[in-house]
Amino acid sequence: MNQHYADRRKIDPARGATLADGTPNDNDRVEIGPTQLAFGEWAAAGLELPNLERMRHHRWHALTQALVAQDIGGLLMFDPLNIRYATDTTNMQLWNSHNPFRACLLCADGHMVMWEYKNSPFLVTFNPLVKELRSGASFFYNVCGDATASDARAFAAQVDEVMRAHAGTNRRIAVDKIMVHGLRALERAGFEVMEGEVVTERTRAIKGPDEILAMKAAHRACEAAIAEMESFTRENVPRGGVSEDDIWAELHKGNIRRGGEWIETRLLASGPRTNPWFQECGPRLVQNNEIVAFDTDLIGCYGICIDISRTWWVGDARPTNAMVSAMHHAKDHIATNMEMLKPGVSIRELTHGGHQLAPEYWAQKYSCKMHGVGLCDEWPFVPYADGWVEGAFDVELQPGMVLCVEALVSPEGGDFSIKLEDQVLITETGFENLTCYPFDARLLGG
Repeated sequence: MNQHYADRRKIDPARGATLADGTPNDNDRVEIGPTQLAFGEWAAAGLELPNLERMRHHRWHALTQALVAQDIGGLLMFDPLNIRYATDTTNMQLWNSHNPFRACLLCADGHMVMWEYKNSPFLVTFNPLVKELRSGASFFYNVCGDATASDARAFAAQVDEVMRAHAGTNRRIAVDKIMVHGLRALERAGFEVMEGEVVTERTRAIKGPDEILAMKAAHRACEAAIAEMESFTRENVPRGGVSEDDIWAELHKGNIRRGGEWIETRLLASGPRTNPWFQECGPRLVQNNEIVAFDTDLIGCYGICIDISRTWWVGDARPTNAMVSAMHHAKDHIATNMEMLKPGVSIRELTHGGHQLAPEYWAQKYSCKMHGVGLCDEWPFVPYADGWVEGAFDVELQPGMVLCVEALVSPEGGDFSIKLEDQVLITETGFENLTCYPFDARLLGG
């Protein structure tokens, strides 16, 4: 059957000119976006989706206002996630994370310049907030060799040109991450180089309305992928021959099938490999009647990080009493600490208050009680009391922040760990737990 050209050029032939998030229904679009599977699941769940044009404007405006408030002339970004936040553009994100070939400069007057790989400028042009498109931000050794310093000087000269046009005499420039030759070149050009992560992390911490809608959609997609991974695990592990990697691959598949992007870690372990925690998944064959625990660390739809953890008992026998007790302790830990969350509560209060881990779990506790999340794990950070540093965490929660509430209950010298984690939005009056995925009833003694 012949298909009309107009239908073949659409992502979803059943829709008109735009998709449900306001983006073009066009197979030539360059933004990474959700698939029809994700859109269908969201529609069935009755989710309200973000308007991406409005979300991009909110982020650009928030960063610009932060520069004005701190009298900073410009913000120069190399971190691909900061660039994603500022422009919503992507280009080989993981490769870019260790080969910094892209840069974005946002001036305090709102003028935004993108330095892109010269062979792919089309990856940026969909966003009208980017006013200039340039190339020449690569000055890392494997592509520049011994000309790295001169390439960095050439780049700094471009930055100087833009700043003189749009920041006037203000020579204060905030930079997030930069190669050594680039830093030196900027300083020699007369810039006062400031710490850019203070600007980006604090700005990114407060999510706008459309960012929250995007996160809720990404969360729903992640939980659907987790459900597929759990179904695979429970069906196939008792038959034998299933490795940790086999299980973890199911989460990757579910994420990509819905338009997600990557997973930052490999934190899935089984049986005795769950203790100590942080052993990444590998070829071990999971046995019947064992624990499987994981931490998603997943960059999903819209580039949003969904960072939740669950622990499952897989098999037909009953888990041990020690496992059931530890599971209840972990559940109490995140539930009690979550109840403290509301605007105005300080990181100090969260650190020194809340649920106390039992002594047998203290030595192998998690690295923090809570941490921010957005495009990845973000600021703010809530340590345990023994990690408190005076002056490092003096901040209060605000509406729009999103925190991951952590629990690792891991008996020292034991043969299992329980890992739980929920992702929680700070609202005007308290909190909303965005995580709906159930806890394992078997580990709760059911």
